[in-house]
Amino acid sequence: MKKIFLNNLTIKQFNHLAIPLFLFIISLQVPCYSQVTLTEDSLEIDFSHPREFTIGGITVSGIKYLDESVLKTLTGLEVGDKIKIPGEKISGAIEKLWKQGLLSDVKIEYTKIEGSTIFLNLALQERPRMSKFSFTGVSKNEADKLREKINLVTGKIINENLLKTTSYEVKDFFREKGYLNTAVNVEVKDDSSAANSQTLIINVSKNKRVKIHEISFEGNTAFKDKKLRRFLKNTKEKHLYKIFTSSKFIEDNFEADKKRIIEKYLEKGYRDAKISFDTLYAFNEKMINIDIRINEGQKYYFRNITWTGNTKYSSQLLSQLLGVKKGEVYNQKRMDEGLYMSSSGRDITSLYMDDGYLFFQITPVEIQVDHDSIDIEMRIYEGKQATVNKVTVTGNTKTNDKVVMREIRTQPGQLFNRSDIIRTQRELAQLGYFDPEKLNVNPKPNPAEGTVDIEYIVEEKASDQVELSGGWGAGQIVGTLGVSFNNFSASNIFKKGTWSPLPTGDGQRLSLRAQTNGSYYQSYNISFTEPWMGGRKPNSLSVAYFHTIQTNGRKSGAVDRRSIVIDGVSVGLGKRLKWPDDYFSIFYELNYQYYSLDNYSTLFLFSDGISHNLNLQTTFSRNSVDQPIYPRRGSNIAFTIQLTPPYSLFTKTDYTTASDQVKYKFIEYHKWKFTTSWFTPVIGKKLVVATKASFGFLGYYNKDIGQSPFERFYLGGDGLSGYSLDGREIIAHRGYGNQSLSPNLGGTIYDKFSMELRYPISLNPNATLYALTFLEAGYSWNRFRDFNPFQVKRAAGFGLRIFLPMFGLLGLDWGYGFDRSFDDPPSVKNHGAEFQFTLGQFF
Repeated sequence: MKKIFLNNLTIKQFNHLAIPLFLFIISLQVPCYSQVTLTEDSLEIDFSHPREFTIGGITVSGIKYLDESVLKTLTGLEVGDKIKIPGEKISGAIEKLWKQGLLSDVKIEYTKIEGSTIFLNLALQERPRMSKFSFTGVSKNEADKLREKINLVTGKIINENLLKTTSYEVKDFFREKGYLNTAVNVEVKDDSSAANSQTLIINVSKNKRVKIHEISFEGNTAFKDKKLRRFLKNTKEKHLYKIFTSSKFIEDNFEADKKRIIEKYLEKGYRDAKISFDTLYAFNEKMINIDIRINEGQKYYFRNITWTGNTKYSSQLLSQLLGVKKGEVYNQKRMDEGLYMSSSGRDITSLYMDDGYLFFQITPVEIQVDHDSIDIEMRIYEGKQATVNKVTVTGNTKTNDKVVMREIRTQPGQLFNRSDIIRTQRELAQLGYFDPEKLNVNPKPNPAEGTVDIEYIVEEKASDQVELSGGWGAGQIVGTLGVSFNNFSASNIFKKGTWSPLPTGDGQRLSLRAQTNGSYYQSYNISFTEPWMGGRKPNSLSVAYFHTIQTNGRKSGAVDRRSIVIDGVSVGLGKRLKWPDDYFSIFYELNYQYYSLDNYSTLFLFSDGISHNLNLQTTFSRNSVDQPIYPRRGSNIAFTIQLTPPYSLFTKTDYTTASDQVKYKFIEYHKWKFTTSWFTPVIGKKLVVATKASFGFLGYYNKDIGQSPFERFYLGGDGLSGYSLDGREIIAHRGYGNQSLSPNLGGTIYDKFSMELRYPISLNPNATLYALTFLEAGYSWNRFRDFNPFQVKRAAGFGLRIFLPMFGLLGLDWGYGFDRSFDDPPSVKNHGAEFQFTLGQFF
């Protein structure tokens, strides 16, 4: 094939066409090595007199991986088209191919000419493809995260855009970590192991992390500089005393913090406030300064608020619910909370939507701004009341529909009620079967018919648990193994294919637990709970049995053997109440324990004989906690009274001279307990303050018999360690040793107070993790006359909690006891530090 290139023009032609040709090439943005080639003998190039041809055929050469038919289509040239050479169609075809970024060289040449018919060939060269890539200058962990971010895959075409994008994303990755001066050089090397392939070596130089030296403000009078710096949540100055505060500069965080400053101004009535200028500049190679200029504008006040369109509720009631009075500082956030964003649900939108007005709308309009005063008109569209049409649940792959539906408070045919939806979400979270962070509601309104379909979206999570723990009690290690199946189904036990590993889906609870240290101590428990007895009402039924034996290790029949054997059984009935409100419930439990003591004088007031403990326990409680694992709001209050019959009042026995066997054959006592927990979100609703208080009292009927030898309180330690004998209650108190804040035989009265500040590290249902700091105080006494609620043992510390579905809540605490415990010698003024680890226990 004979070729003559554009650069083979005569000097005369070149001088005549130099400037037009240069402008033509620039306008098309075609690389200089993209060419049109023509035959010297048959065609003379004359840019001032183009020749017209008809395309007789188009071929493609030099291509291995790309589709030839697609490339031909991209040129816009087709067989039969009339073209001029030189002409715009040829130049345009080259430009279209080049813009795809797939080729490193583009030529259009002709193969032959027959009269006015020309045959063209697209002589192309493909860009190389990436076979692999690697990093230098970063750690393995950083390289793994970078691979996820830059999304490079084998076979990608290597072009300038790919190199620039990769460089930018790597820089952006490190910029988010405070490395503002990161340098990236992407090196391209030929890969000899594969044809037309190259490897990328991404060389990273992070340089030093850039910190913020100083943040300065200008134009601010409403807030001092110090206050404004506090509003910058994620943009902080570097100071030696701020050990736990990050001072790295991240642009996205800075932009969000600037908006936060304006929000604070709006809350103060500065409706026109804005940041007119901000800049950052180097203080030194490690630090930068930030300057922010604020234009505060004028401070405004509410004046007249009027209502239009409201027929359901009076303007007086709406104004009262809004809570904004004439003359108050203009506060957009407060007004919005009164209209439709109150966390308590006491807002105007909730008022309407709780009465079925799903299509309700309210629009505040500023109708007059007079100097520093603003008149607002609240324009209301009430619409029609909507009724619930269909209620569906999706995402419950294991839990049966009936278990979910019985907790749902929005029923077909009822008026739409926003509060019922919120309450349903809370009830579904309380079940413990679904991820509370993934619960969602999808209302599907139909304005034409005045109805709404409601879809509840759930995501199953593991709810069964294994308890595997070890503790120290009576000078020995005690091991515990237990399993709890929290979504059990007794009705499917004999159904084929339902065991995986046990039948599930009906919301029942089956628990098996064994505790032992060998021949000295053994305890076995089994319990079953049906939360909806009969399936129609939320009335629960619980049954349980336990068997415990403790000895001195001697075999049965030995002269020096000491032992205690306890068998117990209980039956409980629970009921949800509607008064005082429907967060209340009541639970009745009938318990019976049989004690057999043989020469056992270690822990009790008597050593030989048989005792019967028949008691009725009633618990009246209110639980409004939003979710069980990491509660953010709500409270849990419980009052419990446990009574035995007053046997001594029915006999004429003189208990002042009676033996221990007579005194304690039928145990008698009355036991009172009160516990409360409150959860309050602060700072973005993630940080949570948890306050708790508890009180217990064990009383007697007959002073000649005195206190019961059983059912006592043991305070101190992790709340796990020790033997669960004789109905004793082992109560945790961090910062002190196990049971070290109670007398040897246990206390008959105690109180305990604690406050925790919790922060979630991860709310993933497969591994919920949060950190906490705590203050704790409590003590126990043997006699009521010694009780002093303020004479408590104090402690403080910090800890970590992780919830694993299989094991429950695991905890690690470091606590410092500021006072002396029962176990400490008189010379000790404070107990000191204690590390405590718990496994398989809920706090």
